[in-house]
Amino acid sequence: MNTKVPTSSSHAAEDQFGQRLAARLSAGNQELSHDIGERLRVARAQAVAARKQPAQLRTAPEVMQSNHTLTMGGGWWTRIGSVVPLLALVAGLITISVMQDDDRASELAEVDSALLTGDLPPAAYTDPGFAQFLKADGASD
Repeated sequence: MNTKVPTSSSHAAEDQFGQRLAARLSAGNQELSHDIGERLRVARAQAVAARKQPAQLRTAPEVMQSNHTLTMGGGWWTRIGSVVPLLALVAGLITISVMQDDDRASELAEVDSALLTGDLPPAAYTDPGFAQFLKADGASD
């Protein structure tokens, strides 16, 4: 993350801009009537009071590195914490693959045992006449 910390010169520039803007807005107040000037002053005071500072969320301490970028603190624990989910995902995928291979092997074993223990010899299933016999038998039912 290459977020730079604002320097004091940028704060000073913002303050100068704000002061110039306030002076510019206040410059026209002398020509207004007292009643309108007071209403504007009260409205400004309410606007400043209603302005809320944005909440800053911090989940971990920020550390300034020598290259002036912010990084999350924690060192090795942060690195380990970021690798653990990846390892869990890989382990889960390997487990799913092994389970599917076992299921596939058991299904094939069931089919093989049914073929070998059935009434027909395995060569009958490859005979083209047997396929015609099954189609004709299925149509007559």
